Amino acid sequence: MIEMHGATTGNGSGLFPDPAASATAVVDGRGIVTGWSTGAERLLGYPYQDVVGRPAARLLGLDPDAEDVLSAVLDGRSSTAVLRHRDGQRIEVRLRAFSSLDGEGKAQQLVVATAPDRPELRAATTTEEAFTQCHLPLMVFDSELRALRASAGAVRELALSEEQLSGRRVTEIMPPHICQAVEEGMRRAFRTGKPEQFHVRGKARPTARERVWSITVSPLKTPTGQVRRVQLTALDVTEQHLARERLALLNDVSTQVGSTLDVMRTAQEMADVAVGWLADFVTIDLLDSLFRGVEPTPSATGAVALRRAAQQSVLPGVPEALIRPGDVDYYPQSSPPARCLATGRPSLHRAVDEAIKDWQAADPKRSWVVQTFGVHSIMVIPLRARGITLGVGVFVRHRRQEPFQDDDLLLAEEIGARAAVAVDNARRYTLERTTALALQRSLLPRRFAAQDAVEAAYRYLPARTRAGLGGDWFDVIPLSGARVALVVGDVVGHGLRASATMGRLRTAVRTLADVDIPADELLVHLDDLVTHLAAEEDPTTDPGAEPALDTTTDLIATCLYVVYDPIERRCTAASAGHPPPAVATPDGTAHFVDVSPGPPLGVGGLPFETAEWQLPEGSLLALYTDGLVEGTRRDLDKGLTLLRRRLERPAQSPEAVCEDLIQTLLPAQPQDDVALLVARTRVLDASQVATWDVPSDPAAVAGARAEAQARLAAWRLSDVAFTAELVISELVTNAIRYGQPPIRLRLIRDAALICEVSDSNSTAPHLRRARVFDEGGRGLLLVAQFADRWGTRHHAQGKTIWAEIAC
Repeated sequence: MIEMHGATTGNGSGLFPDPAASATAVVDGRGIVTGWSTGAERLLGYPYQDVVGRPAARLLGLDPDAEDVLSAVLDGRSSTAVLRHRDGQRIEVRLRAFSSLDGEGKAQQLVVATAPDRPELRAATTTEEAFTQCHLPLMVFDSELRALRASAGAVRELALSEEQLSGRRVTEIMPPHICQAVEEGMRRAFRTGKPEQFHVRGKARPTARERVWSITVSPLKTPTGQVRRVQLTALDVTEQHLARERLALLNDVSTQVGSTLDVMRTAQEMADVAVGWLADFVTIDLLDSLFRGVEPTPSATGAVALRRAAQQSVLPGVPEALIRPGDVDYYPQSSPPARCLATGRPSLHRAVDEAIKDWQAADPKRSWVVQTFGVHSIMVIPLRARGITLGVGVFVRHRRQEPFQDDDLLLAEEIGARAAVAVDNARRYTLERTTALALQRSLLPRRFAAQDAVEAAYRYLPARTRAGLGGDWFDVIPLSGARVALVVGDVVGHGLRASATMGRLRTAVRTLADVDIPADELLVHLDDLVTHLAAEEDPTTDPGAEPALDTTTDLIATCLYVVYDPIERRCTAASAGHPPPAVATPDGTAHFVDVSPGPPLGVGGLPFETAEWQLPEGSLLALYTDGLVEGTRRDLDKGLTLLRRRLERPAQSPEAVCEDLIQTLLPAQPQDDVALLVARTRVLDASQVATWDVPSDPAAVAGARAEAQARLAAWRLSDVAFTAELVISELVTNAIRYGQPPIRLRLIRDAALICEVSDSNSTAPHLRRARVFDEGGRGLLLVAQFADRWGTRHHAQGKTIWAEIAC
């Protein structure tokens, strides 16, 4: 099998072979084998204990003349013989014997087996040389899983000689917990005849560093296919394994860091990913301005103040930390984190470096951490994104014995770069959200204008999603005749664009409400405005315009406009694709008003319809956007049903109703903006309203003025009697002169005194500048000067000119 040559000893005679290198056996005078060399064991495969003490002729069992051949050899004549290998293979060798005496002086023969010079035998010799000199760890095991051979690579890695390895199991050579699976695989290879492969992580010897090995167990078969041995090959794949782990870690950073647009959460995700595999303790410190969403402005001199965004440790409770997340930490100007922040360059340190010693001297608390936990290796990396340094990350090892290497620093830099982009995205989102929220709050009403028609309360909740703020809005607008307009709208989309559009629409609604046009007509004008806005924002209409990040030009919005008249207890509503208003009456019933939804604003060219209904005093009106009733947890129908049921509860104040609906219908983090407006209706008593029909005769002005004076006296409004008399005179005179009968005068005592004159002529009056000698043309000018507000509203029967006088 192996070593089939007859090398001689170096005694100069060349008569005796070297027993350590040749296949030799010692045979006594009775023909019994008393000695068996390692070379003989390699040649025939029989171990020492299987041969010694047995007849030598058995080794020639394949030769029919075995006894004669052995006798000839022992008589000193060389002879060719066919020996039998343990696995049944035929081996042709030349045998020669040398006479000698044993330790007791008895005659014995040293039998030497040499192989003829044949190509296949020379190949076997080459194979043996290749095996013994192989630099890879390579071993051969028998059926009892004990080592038979070991290559030079195995001897080098295990720091044991081949003789020391011989006869030992793999679990006796290395720690059992490392190679238990390998030994199980060797058994399967014997049983199935198929190779097995494993990855083992550990130390090949106590003084070696931990490495990762790819172990292959291959069965060695006889020509008949029987597995007689197994071969174990070990390949060091530590670098490939580390590279895969680095890639996996970077993939984790990409998938796990930045899952939210929250600066603190993003930093914590980075620390969580890095601890355990790369470091034992990690801190992430960011410039304080980041938490407000503004551009970072590091300190130019003195200690650097950074806010702790995240920290994590392999030890429970993060005992290495000196502060908690959210607190400010101060770094001396000469410390590695401060230099890293100033230069934007990473650094790798040992605990014995001068930079670390100086840092400890300037910061006794941090020195205590280094000494207590045995910190021995430190990395400091900048968190840079888009050319801006946002903060620093500090990576520490104190449990893992291996210090950080340059490859670890490169990996930490890559982690920091990817995390910094996520942090900067969160910062930019915070800035945009803060800006949009400030814009939205400036555009939404902070308080309602004084009016007595309803008692109103509202809630506005911005969405807590990446999409940003939406375009929901609401308003309560006092109208003429003690009426009030309740408005809720929603611009489709999110972000600054939606907020800005919302502000423009709310302003337009207030302007149109001041004109006092009907609800359906108001929505028509609003629809035209949205269409014009969309055309203005379309980049295709401006060839020189810069391309925008958001190329969406479609503007779609919904709006519900409700007018309540406290004198007639009548509601008039029109809807542009908005959810219907809910009404809860004092008797405890609630329902949704059947208002035709109409098309959303921005569709253009389609009409809107109005709905009218009476309301008992003390009824609740609830106007809302779809974010209140629709979400990921339920569909629109279920949300509307729940809203109706909550409104059927016992009578509560509008504030209490708002709070109840928000707590009941919404999750902690709403996915869409929510605007809710709840109003309890009031009714003006008949004693607060006075109405007279006025004949179309200039002489009737005096009578109207006298009746008005009497009513003002009854209302104890003598302080404004003169002003009211003047305003009434001018309004009635204009109606008689320029209007058409019937003419009606109405006084309303509300928060202010309201004077109204109606006629059937739809022509609207207007102010004009009268010349010096003109006899008329000053009536409306006087009304405008003496009244706090005045205006005209049109209706199916004509028009009404009104004026308000503060009481």
